[in-house]
Amino acid sequence: MRIPRDLSAEDLIKILAKYGYCVTRQAGSHIRLTTQIKGEHHITVPSHKYLKIGTLNSILHDIANYLKIDKQTLIQELF
Repeated sequence: MRIPRDLSAEDLIKILAKYGYCVTRQAGSHIRLTTQIKGEHHITVPSHKYLKIGTLNSILHDIANYLKIDKQTLIQELF
């Protein structure tokens, strides 16, 4: 499955709630999300209308490494 090309930061935040990520703070155009599942993990999402594919790929890669699952499995579960 491919990574969506038209995903906004708001949409990604709603989707990541499935893994316990919630907004902890916002500084300017960057939103910090934190999860308490399997310890504490933070990611930063730029608050853009459409996330660049490289940025989204990096965020998903970081989450997959933290959860110790394959990135393709994560993409299938989220989208």
